[in-house]
Amino acid sequence: MWSRRNMVKAGAASVVAGMASATGFARSPRRDAPNIVFILADDLGVADLGCFGREDFQTPHLDRLAAGGIALDRAYSNSSVCSPTRLALMTGRYQYRLPGGLDEPLGVHPDLGLPPSVATLPSLLKRAGYATSLVGKWHLGGLPQYGPLRSGYDRFFGIYQGGADYFQHGMTIRGKFIHDLWEDETEIHRHGYLTDLITARSVDEMARLSQAKQPFLLSVHYTAPHWPWEGPEDEAVAKTIRDSFHYDGGSNAVYAAMVKSLDDGVGRILEAIEASGQAGNTIVVFTSDNGGERFSKVWPFRGMKGELLEGGIRVPAIFRWPGHVPAGTRSALTNITMDWVPTLLAAAGAEAPAGLGLEGRDLLPDLAAGSAGPDRLLFWRHKAQDQRAAMRGAMKYLAMSGHEFLFDVAADPREVANLRTVRPDVFDALKAEFAAWDKQMLPYLDSTFSYELRGNGHLAGY
Repeated sequence: MWSRRNMVKAGAASVVAGMASATGFARSPRRDAPNIVFILADDLGVADLGCFGREDFQTPHLDRLAAGGIALDRAYSNSSVCSPTRLALMTGRYQYRLPGGLDEPLGVHPDLGLPPSVATLPSLLKRAGYATSLVGKWHLGGLPQYGPLRSGYDRFFGIYQGGADYFQHGMTIRGKFIHDLWEDETEIHRHGYLTDLITARSVDEMARLSQAKQPFLLSVHYTAPHWPWEGPEDEAVAKTIRDSFHYDGGSNAVYAAMVKSLDDGVGRILEAIEASGQAGNTIVVFTSDNGGERFSKVWPFRGMKGELLEGGIRVPAIFRWPGHVPAGTRSALTNITMDWVPTLLAAAGAEAPAGLGLEGRDLLPDLAAGSAGPDRLLFWRHKAQDQRAAMRGAMKYLAMSGHEFLFDVAADPREVANLRTVRPDVFDALKAEFAAWDKQMLPYLDSTFSYELRGNGHLAGY
């Protein structure tokens, strides 16, 4: 019988067997090693930026970032919710290999998180001589067992949990408020809109890191535009919210203000990169942790956060590296969150230790060549509604709430034409491949939490 305690033990064994230690002596970085600024939005929909199709509000700074790099039109998140995707972003592997990747997303479980013994992108870059800093959202386990400083980051400013009120800097769940703003491992109190606080600290970190004689990884993990629905002018609203899920709040105008604040923040970070004099040797990545929420735009897809329909797992993604990838281009290269680990390690000239077992793919050769790359076999699952998905090329097997489908997401991005009986060979093959893959992953427990948005209706008609 699987229990949470046995699951943690099994996960620890897999860490020892399949992953390199995060510890080790740092070596000197290569002389031309690039700086890396990785910007992650929270619940931003695939079409929420002007450069990806949003028309009712503008995102000029992120559009400018895309104009200087590559807009990735076929980017996927590892999960349809936040913390599992973040675990994949840290490890370069499917999140379901670790107990902390099963809850969708993590709540306040003292025994679940990203174990410090697991090699991560920041710990591997640190071994390669990089300075590392995280500003914003962690959401991979709380103190004292887990935290950014225990998983490869030198410095941290932000929140440990999955979300926070933008003015009170904590969450109210079932009437109980828990404050959550930290400097490294010390709780702090600040006044201001959280998106602006994250931006200001990121700009300060950019200035500090650029003065050092070593390359750096600056991870900027915004909480925007995650609920609660509060723009920069909504401090009075914050005082009335009884539950941070904020099902009774928000509007298109508030959402636009939240995304504008995010875009303005990215603009300030880009200015700081330019001011450092190191823009030519700095990689900038921008993406989101999962598909959009209630006020997001996901057209031409359907679905949203918490669903394995394309709208729940397609995300905006931008990659800029001057002189190494063509600027002002778009790419049809299929990519997924866990690809950023091998991609950025390769860019840094950092070797992945033997036995690390990376499941992501180095995207650099295809990005540099402007290639769409090979067809890939990718998998997802989500406990709520018993969701399962396997995709090779454009053909996608999907199971939700006891129904099974086969979609051609290139010809039918809204996933409405079920090809199960038209292409039974493809349906059977993908379903079997999912089953074989799923046997390699840790199973869900009865106690595993899985997010499901209230009022879900995207399966209407099936």
